[in-house]
Amino acid sequence: MRILALDTATEACSVSLGIGDRSIDRYVELERGHAEQLLPMVDAVLAEGGIALSSLDAIAFGRGPGGFTGVRLAASVAQGLGFGVDVGVVPVSDLAAVAQRVIQMSPEVRRILIVNDARMREVYWARFSVDAGPVSQGDERVSAAVDVLLPEQAESAAAWVAAGRGLAAWPDLAARCVAAGATVQASLLPRASEVLALARPVVAAGHLLPPEAALPIYVRDRVAVPSP
Repeated sequence: MRILALDTATEACSVSLGIGDRSIDRYVELERGHAEQLLPMVDAVLAEGGIALSSLDAIAFGRGPGGFTGVRLAASVAQGLGFGVDVGVVPVSDLAAVAQRVIQMSPEVRRILIVNDARMREVYWARFSVDAGPVSQGDERVSAAVDVLLPEQAESAAAWVAAGRGLAAWPDLAARCVAAGATVQASLLPRASEVLALARPVVAAGHLLPPEAALPIYVRDRVAVPSP
């Protein structure tokens, strides 16, 4: 399988090209300028892999939640490239992508809380259990850090992991997780390499969407807070 994966939902801008079990990655963190970086990164991984865009089997992308501009960028580029070469797309949750990274770092983990910074004094968050990969334990949500619900206590005393830059932005939440027995990994951001990992079984099963279905998922509906 040949899969191109994109992610620009946060300050991380990344691209991964999967060719069979091999992957070719590009990653950079930026305050802005993702749009100027993304397509040159795509060209770079395709050139390194020695393949043409038209030979891809699928295009995967981080569909959010995340920054409005970044989530739109990845979705629109995936859609445009998909239409251009007539290939299907795979939307992947950016929270699940961070959970996948946790699993790769700590294979023994069974419960995960992902908290990404949503700015505007809020965080995006979701809880996951672990099977072959991250399994969502409820809706993705946006809320104040104080309203984040920690994973339910398991019958076993197995450790769990809280991860994501939202924990760095809100140290009180990180401390609450530690007090509840979590290992905290507050530096993690979603990356195209984990988007690729989550997309591989979807593509193998033939569950592709048409390019027009490459749509962003915002979770948050409001973009501004009115003055008091």
